[in-house]
Amino acid sequence: SRIAAENTKPEIKLRKALWHLGYRYQKNVKSLPGKPDIVFNKSKLVVFVDGDFWHGYKWELKKGKIKNNRGYWIPKIDRNIQRDLEHNELLKNKGFKVIRIWEHEIDNELDNCISLISSILKEQSMVN
Repeated sequence: SRIAAENTKPEIKLRKALWHLGYRYQKNVKSLPGKPDIVFNKSKLVVFVDGDFWHGYKWELKKGKIKNNRGYWIPKIDRNIQRDLEHNELLKNKGFKVIRIWEHEIDNELDNCISLISSILKEQSMVN
């Protein structure tokens, strides 16, 4: 219950960097599947910031290393991964492009994350 679903440190770091560059967005849009962390409605782009543990970064390698409460954590993370795929599909069917960024990418490669989002927004603005 103490785990934040919104406004995590990586989300805030990414949002501040985007805002500083002049990008305007909505956050945590409840009306969209998965309640995306960042939404660029005009460009039909959604960005999820996925926690490495909660969303299963390198899950096949890591799940064997879980020692405590395996009966809870393995199905929990497996379901989170499945739900992410379902939300991606629902959003794509609504015409959105979906980007999922791992928390470690924001921590270690913020400029690359910003460049990716920037290039897609520029690409989308040329299409619209």
